[in-house]
Amino acid sequence: KYGTDYFERIKEYVKYVQKNDLMPAGAMTDVKGDRSKRPGQQVDKDLYVRVVEKREDGIVVRGAKAHITGAVNSHEIIAMPTRALGADEKEYAVSFAVPVDAEGVTMIFGRQTNDLRRLDGDMDCGNAKYATVGGEALVIFNDVFVPWERVFMCGEYDFAAQLVEVFATFHRQNYGGCKVGVADVLIGATANVAEMQGIANASHVVDKITEMIHLAETCWCCSLACSYEGYRTPSGAYMPNPLLANVTKLNITRFPYEWSRLAQDITGGIVITLPSEKDYRNPETRDLIEKYMKGVAEVPTEQRMRMIRLVENLSIGAELPESMHGAGSPQAQKIMIARRSNLEMKKEIARIIAGIKHDEHFRRIRGVSEEEFFAKFK
Repeated sequence: KYGTDYFERIKEYVKYVQKNDLMPAGAMTDVKGDRSKRPGQQVDKDLYVRVVEKREDGIVVRGAKAHITGAVNSHEIIAMPTRALGADEKEYAVSFAVPVDAEGVTMIFGRQTNDLRRLDGDMDCGNAKYATVGGEALVIFNDVFVPWERVFMCGEYDFAAQLVEVFATFHRQNYGGCKVGVADVLIGATANVAEMQGIANASHVVDKITEMIHLAETCWCCSLACSYEGYRTPSGAYMPNPLLANVTKLNITRFPYEWSRLAQDITGGIVITLPSEKDYRNPETRDLIEKYMKGVAEVPTEQRMRMIRLVENLSIGAELPESMHGAGSPQAQKIMIARRSNLEMKKEIARIIAGIKHDEHFRRIRGVSEEEFFAKFK
């Protein structure tokens, strides 16, 4: 439309990333300030990332992106607009890539629930070897220079919404995979706790674990469906079905809360009152904890404690709000579902079935109306 060479720039950038085996982090979410106001209406204009200067050799950008997963352990940051923009908001229609150590880039690491437990040994972490989510950071661009070859949008406000939709579709597609992978671990931990506490064969426990599996596999089905219903784009890449991708993510805003509730139900109140590892290692209290935190006789107390901590880590920590807001909050998915669900077609079908409207499809196929066709059988 505008005769830009953005596509060639992106291809060269992708080649550079692949050749050097680099990890880029996508940065879409602006800090937004007053949510009742658009980017151009903010008192502080920097609350959405914007272009503050254009030069012959590039642009200068200012602003911040929030909740950026993997930013601190990436090589590059790829910034994108976070919403649809108007003609008077061209300065915010910007997409670019910069190294994480570019001059003017500052990252402030986010806190997470119980993060200091990692300083207390590996038992109280529950998930000592891996992070639950991606080490999110606030990424600040304080007058960062970006050369033109790394600029992929600059002022094309009318393409901002489309860019957001494409990015969000891919992001929402994969949530039915990654969150279900976490659910598999939680289901396994819950089943282990049930065995360690001697309740694995209780009918209500079997029912609740089965319900957890049902919820997780439902999300997995959604992710598979939006992938299977995807289509090939002119570039050769494949685009997931946007409607089903949003259905996938909307389920993820709900189901993890339910499978976490069931995990806590089965595990019991001990999930939030378990003694610390320091007390367990303390010679004065170790024998008491060994005795009174025991489950079934054949399972060591420490193993039960470790499994309970894993349930706590996966069902109470940052995983749940991340499921709610990562890849877009619930209302964002509902907007896309409403926009793409073809409600008018559904209304027309209902009118035809109810006998309010003639079925023109029937006439086209049979050459006569329904009344004329069925009259000969009376």
